[in-house]
Amino acid sequence: MLSVLVQVDLSQEETKFGADPAEIRTIAEALSNFRGLRLDGLMTIPPFTEDPERARPYFARLRQLKETMESEQPGCLGKGHLSMGMSHDFTQAIREGATMLRIGTAIFGPRL
Repeated sequence: MLSVLVQVDLSQEETKFGADPAEIRTIAEALSNFRGLRLDGLMTIPPFTEDPERARPYFARLRQLKETMESEQPGCLGKGHLSMGMSHDFTQAIREGATMLRIGTAIFGPRL
């Protein structure tokens, strides 16, 4: 069984993609029909800003969406992962409940 996350488009930026927050429940229900997939959480990428604290409301919104979904239908997000936060804003993401981070730049340095 392949564990998957659904990317939620909270920023509405043209350069970002993902599902509309209003469609997440429908997507979660549809994924439950695929025997080879298990929905284990949600992910998002906020707009990049120099001030990482400005990303925090997006992380809080994803956490709230997860909490709402799990209160309405316990177990609907499997392991309940929240993949959010990158090298410049991972501290704020952790404070809002991130369980997965993408910190490649902090490990490998900037892209060339």
